Amino acid sequence: MPYPQLQLCIGGEWRSRPGRPVLNPLDDSVLGELPHATPDDLADALDAAIAGGRAWRRTAPARRAEVMRRAAALLRERADAIAEAVTLEQGKPRAEARVEVQRAADIIDWDAEEGRRAYGRVIPAEPGMRHIVLREPIGLVAGFAPWNFPVSSPTRKVAGALAAGCPIILKASEETPAGAQFLVQAFLDAGLPAGALSLVFGVPGEISEYLIPRPEVRLVTFTGSVPVGKKLSALAGAHMKPVIMELGGHAPVIVCGDADPEAAAAMSALVKSRNAGQVCVSPTRFFVEDAVHDRFAARFGEAARQLRIGNGLHPAVAMGPLANHRRVEAMERLVADAVARGARVLAGGERQGNRGCLFPLTVLADVPEDALAMREEPFGPLALISRTRGIEEAIARANALPYGLAAYAFTQSAPNVDRLAEEVECGNLSINHLVASVPETPFGGVKDSGYGREGGSEGLACYTVTKNVSHRVAGTA
Repeated sequence: MPYPQLQLCIGGEWRSRPGRPVLNPLDDSVLGELPHATPDDLADALDAAIAGGRAWRRTAPARRAEVMRRAAALLRERADAIAEAVTLEQGKPRAEARVEVQRAADIIDWDAEEGRRAYGRVIPAEPGMRHIVLREPIGLVAGFAPWNFPVSSPTRKVAGALAAGCPIILKASEETPAGAQFLVQAFLDAGLPAGALSLVFGVPGEISEYLIPRPEVRLVTFTGSVPVGKKLSALAGAHMKPVIMELGGHAPVIVCGDADPEAAAAMSALVKSRNAGQVCVSPTRFFVEDAVHDRFAARFGEAARQLRIGNGLHPAVAMGPLANHRRVEAMERLVADAVARGARVLAGGERQGNRGCLFPLTVLADVPEDALAMREEPFGPLALISRTRGIEEAIARANALPYGLAAYAFTQSAPNVDRLAEEVECGNLSINHLVASVPETPFGGVKDSGYGREGGSEGLACYTVTKNVSHRVAGTA
């Protein structure tokens, strides 16, 4: 299947513009030319959003849900073409890309139905008075999506906004643009009013600095790094605009002495390899109780060494290349620093080949606390295993960083579960499995990992504002 011709979508119309090449991370070959939006394109997108957003807001929630479900069905029908394009531009194995498309469709279906249940409430009052609370669409959303999940991450923003009755201008990643283009096409083909959803690309800073201050924009939603998230939050705050920030993480995994270390290690290696570790909730810092540490580390290293990496289009490949050379350079720097400080390499550790961005799943043991990798989010296939004396030490070390997105634990003890739930500082805690979120659950972080939520009823609420209507009935005292 050919890689698609890349275009902007403004007010339901596709536009071509000069821009920059999109590269295949497997071999650095050029896949296509990405258009960059001009200021006139952005102004047109704002104008279109006002008209399209007005029509979408006036559309009944049940009718909005029908359009959204049709878009989800179209994604499923086109999953093969979408998955192949995502593998080419991002590197992940085609099977993983298909799962991502399915997840995106599931998110749309969930939000479509939840949009029909954006209930208000009636507050009891004195005779003759009525207090009614309404949940209304917040207005035009500016959404900024990252490169690691080209379909599902934009979908979180688009589906949440549309389900609440809001138009959205989506600025998707310039490095992995095809997934977002397929997503927008599905919504247009499903009957979404022109202008309710526009797609733009360009120089990220220029687009954010154009869109965020504009009075038409009422909410900013961003997924990406902590430094960029803080910058966009400050820009939005200067214009008194709320934000949803899903930022970086450095997920701890606490393995208690009563857990099955071999099973936990095998599961951890599999999940750590997904998307080549380029996931904000990827399990990374493993704090393993002394009683099971050696067995856990040995099985983790063995499982990592057995993973086949290479071209994601090959069905036998378990892990594709990293998405860009920046990630390869980061892995090399972090591994070299950890080894210099005394860490042991149990698997991987070096780039594969001299073209493209292949880097194996790398497992390090005896990683000291002062290693850069223990403090910086690796955002790649790097697992760090440390020995602990027990759950109290593990929780303290898990909470030591300013991140608080996802955390995981393995235990069979009910008291341990209670303590983990109460004391681990994170937005998402998973015990005895490594799935951080599903469409029906809220997802987001604490501390530097952001605020606001995507997913679940809590996520939909972020795209609405609360209005209280207080009415004294005529003729009453």
